[in-house]
Amino acid sequence: MTRVLVIDDEPQILRALRINLSARDYDVRTAATGKEALRVAADFKPDVVVLDLGLPDMSGIDVLAGLRGWLTAPVIVLSARTDASDKVQALDAGADDYVTKPFGMDEFLARLRAAVRRSSSSGGSTEPIVETSSFTVDLANKVVTKAGAEVHLTPTEWGILELLVRNSGRLVTREQLLTEVWGPTYAKSSHYLRVYLAQLRRKLEDDPAHPVHLLTEAGMGHRFRP
Repeated sequence: MTRVLVIDDEPQILRALRINLSARDYDVRTAATGKEALRVAADFKPDVVVLDLGLPDMSGIDVLAGLRGWLTAPVIVLSARTDASDKVQALDAGADDYVTKPFGMDEFLARLRAAVRRSSSSGGSTEPIVETSSFTVDLANKVVTKAGAEVHLTPTEWGILELLVRNSGRLVTREQLLTEVWGPTYAKSSHYLRVYLAQLRRKLEDDPAHPVHLLTEAGMGHRFRP
């Protein structure tokens, strides 16, 4: 059974999600505060986390940071905050998706299934080290090196690179990159992608103007070539 931890201080949300998830054979635990959430997560070791940002005792971002210190499971933020800056902050802090309240249960369950599938297909605890002629990507430790030195990447830059590397050789559409890294409301914001890919190329490619690893296919998407 897939283990799901739901963190929210609204009793009706906890009850609705517990009922709907349990009915679909998920193993569900709930927490109404940040401190309780961190304790339950340590004991329960969830496969996926659903996290509200507005908790009574601490910021949901702080909870996310605490979880990301050791937990690699996907985190879906569930929040009434619709401001773009809140979404960017959550995604940069390590969230995998962002769902705004009120939400449709069918859409939420679809997002949950997608997060679990992505996590399952990422290869478990043993992650490969991918080497190119210009740089090396350590997926397990989230470290990139070039000429023997570690390259500092922002969380957003890492999110783009990781998605491309995990789909090595395959075309990843602009919409997929934007949705998975920034969230579904950014699916058409291709200017974000252009800026961050340019930054990645400057940091990683030997000749950023003529990239050989981080490729763009006009009108379609992007591809990683080892």
